[in-house]
Amino acid sequence: MDHHQHEHNYENKNALRISFFLISIFMTVEVVGGLWTNSLALLSDAGHMFSDAASLGLSFLAVHFGSKKPNDSKTFGYKRFEILAAFINGLALVVISLFIIYEAYERFMDPPDVAGYGMLSIAAIGLIINLVVVYILMKGNHHDNLNVKSALLHVIGDLLGSIGAILAAVIIIWTGWGYADPLASVIVAILILISGWRVTWEAIHVLMEGTPQHISISDIKVSLESLTQIKGVHDLHVWSITSGYVALSCHIVVEPGSNYQGILNQASDQLRRDFNINHTTIQIEEEPEHCDGCN
Repeated sequence: MDHHQHEHNYENKNALRISFFLISIFMTVEVVGGLWTNSLALLSDAGHMFSDAASLGLSFLAVHFGSKKPNDSKTFGYKRFEILAAFINGLALVVISLFIIYEAYERFMDPPDVAGYGMLSIAAIGLIINLVVVYILMKGNHHDNLNVKSALLHVIGDLLGSIGAILAAVIIIWTGWGYADPLASVIVAILILISGWRVTWEAIHVLMEGTPQHISISDIKVSLESLTQIKGVHDLHVWSITSGYVALSCHIVVEPGSNYQGILNQASDQLRRDFNINHTTIQIEEEPEHCDGCN
């Protein structure tokens, strides 16, 4: 498991590093292009790209620090750093999307002239860059890592921004309709807002030590109580330390004189096999013996 985790961390660090440099370089191009063409769609996308660069840099640091070994001060290591990064990234998505909507409102009131052909050229290059970065990040371990997933959502938001800018540029070139620029910004901002809120909520759930969404407490209880010598399960807690690292603690009630070590081994094996939970803390309690005349 540690070998696979190390391998995933290495893949994620490389993906995040390359993506960071690509996004940072094009962000500069898009800022200049947005000012040159007077396009809010490009400027908002450039602002989003700035947040992407920060997000990718933060995610890289999170993966780097998350791989540090535990110590007396941080007994679980720095794995939660990744969740903190995901929370900050998700919150940034929400704030940026609200800012874009506000700017779009201003432009709806007084739509400026936009250089359609310049806007189209820069947006098309942005689309290519974002497609490359999305491909790089999707090759990493984004399914099981909330931190990398949040960075990927940032870039997908950029990709949608580039598509929106391209469509707006085409409309402006063909029809001269200036409202296409802020309208494209609003549509993309709403999509970014939804993604950002989802990532933020998932990160909050982990930080609040909520039960992982793919795990059922009742199923775990039934599974443990199905073992022959276990008579009951209580004080059952399941939470995530970080993405893909689930921990469990509980008390199990057993018959007097039971083989404690054998029961612990059985319970741990069952939790690992059926629920992929590898970090378990199980306390054993003996079932009270019944006696005649006991109250």
